[in-house]
Parts: sequence; structure tokens; C-alpha cells
Amino acid sequence: MIVRIMGEGQVRLDDSHFVELNKLDDELLAEIESGDEAAFRRTFAALLDAVRRLGTPLPDDALEPSELILPAPDASLEEVRAMLADDGLIPG
Repeated sequence: MIVRIMGEGQVRLDDSHFVELNKLDDELLAEIESGDEAAFRRTFAALLDAVRRLGTPLPDDALEPSELILPAPDASLEEVRAMLADDGLIPG
């Protein structure tokens, strides 16, 4: 799956990594719902770091269609809330 982090670029992620990412996504969803800004910041940073660590970056000039788009690292809790689907940022 191709994942874009807004403002950074794209990475290719193997589907096997989505178990780990969904765990972080579930935590993030709970923190957003509770309005816990500090916990949101920690978990959101951990989610983006996991995508970077587990994914293989695509070249800057690659224009692959992104199957998943994640907010920029400096996105606010409200901006991320606006991007959420019923099951969080990451489907599944």
C-alpha cells in the first residue's frame, strides 16, 4: 500500500505492518475523542514514526496514487479529527 504523509512524501508499506499501525490508530482515536492533547501528540508522532520506519520511501519524483493519506506531523488535534473515518485514520 502507498501511504502519503502530507508535506513529507510517500512510502510503500507491506500489509503485514497494519496490525501495529492499527493499534496506534486505535489509541490515537481514543485520545482525540477524549481531547487529551499531550497523549494525542505522543501517539500521533509514534504513528508517523512507525510509518516512516516500516515503510520504504518512494523517490521524490514518483507520483504513485496514495491509498492512504496521513496528516502532516504538525497537524492539530482538530485537523486530525476532521480527517478521521469511523475507524480512525487507518482503515481496518
